[in-house]
Amino acid sequence: MTRAERQVDVLVVGAGPAGLAAGAELAAAGTDRVEILERERQAGGIPRHCHHGGFGGPLDRSLYAWASAAGSAYARRGRTGPDFARRAVADAEAAGATLRTGLTVTGWAGERTVDVTGPHGLERITARAVVLATGARERPRSARLIPGTRPAGVYTTGELQQAVHLYGQPVGTDAVVVGDEPVAHAAIATLREAGVHVVAVVTGRPARGLGPRFVRVPLLTGATVTSLTGSPRLTGVSVRHEDGRTTTLRCDTVVLTGDFIPDHELARRGGLQLDPGTRGPAYDSAFRTSRPGVFAVGNLLHAVERAGFAAEEGRAVAVPVLHRLAGTDVVDGGRGTPLAVEPPLLWIAPNVTGPHRTRPQGDRFLLRSARRLSRPLLAVWQGDDELHRRRLLSTVDSGRTFFLDAEWLDRVDPDGGPVSITVS
Repeated sequence: MTRAERQVDVLVVGAGPAGLAAGAELAAAGTDRVEILERERQAGGIPRHCHHGGFGGPLDRSLYAWASAAGSAYARRGRTGPDFARRAVADAEAAGATLRTGLTVTGWAGERTVDVTGPHGLERITARAVVLATGARERPRSARLIPGTRPAGVYTTGELQQAVHLYGQPVGTDAVVVGDEPVAHAAIATLREAGVHVVAVVTGRPARGLGPRFVRVPLLTGATVTSLTGSPRLTGVSVRHEDGRTTTLRCDTVVLTGDFIPDHELARRGGLQLDPGTRGPAYDSAFRTSRPGVFAVGNLLHAVERAGFAAEEGRAVAVPVLHRLAGTDVVDGGRGTPLAVEPPLLWIAPNVTGPHRTRPQGDRFLLRSARRLSRPLLAVWQGDDELHRRRLLSTVDSGRTFFLDAEWLDRVDPDGGPVSITVS
């Protein structure tokens, strides 16, 4: 089958918050041919099926209040996910970006050329710049290696929200939620709106200040799911406590929340260097990847941040992309100094210094830790040289993003080898 070949100025892959914002900003800046591709039939990304509020700004602390509300009252606190998605789509189209849905980018045919499959056949699109905004996904049961039978009634948060909010499907009567990140609270709210009783929330983490107990749900901390039982429908979730006790929670639905990973398949197929910590593309402060002319933004880089943060990155990538189009981007990505972290830190983003030590967005780096840290002392090293040392005055929760200021970047020696961040 022949492929229709076309050329554009900027090709954005992914029409979630980051991709839509990037397309809108670039088109508004006067870029002639900005095209956004989305594999789903409807653009907007994950917010399309997140009916709670808090989108488009800092995460509202009322998150824990709306999760306990009855019916859909929680959705009235701030802009809801569908509202956010509709506004992002409207902004991109109003700016002049071309938005095409139901199309899948299947691979690369050149440095900035991709193969695309859709309802009307095969295409090959070459762009002067490519922006990857493919987002992140929750790991399903198979990736979490949970043994047992293979019954119906097993969901990730996204699958649950789509079933309830997009398709109006029944999801059961009694549910167990696995995980205690903020997304678990969204799962609780969705289950309650669907009329499902939440039996318990199970987490391997110890109890902490803000947990699902605030939404009046039994919370089992320090507990591990050992198996799922039932056929053809789920009948129970087996749990092992830290002291060795075992319990079977009777339920017909289980929701596996959190544990996000970047949707990096396209980046990997393109041979882009991946960061071992984030598992997304390695990138610098100008969102450059290791492939010249290919940029990356949003939760593909750091699973997972709120939609407003991803959109901010989408808008920020417009400047380096415009430099690329104008021929003033003289330094390709992947040529800066690599940044790495030592345990218990999980990753840092960006993870490569930018050209001329450009400061990252917001003049700070994102960090995440594998365990809870009380007033951690952060240090930045290049070989035996300490570039920076600062104690944070707050507690850092595991799995939650915190920040490191970038004032030490000017002290990095471009020829001095990798930079590492430690915590004590």
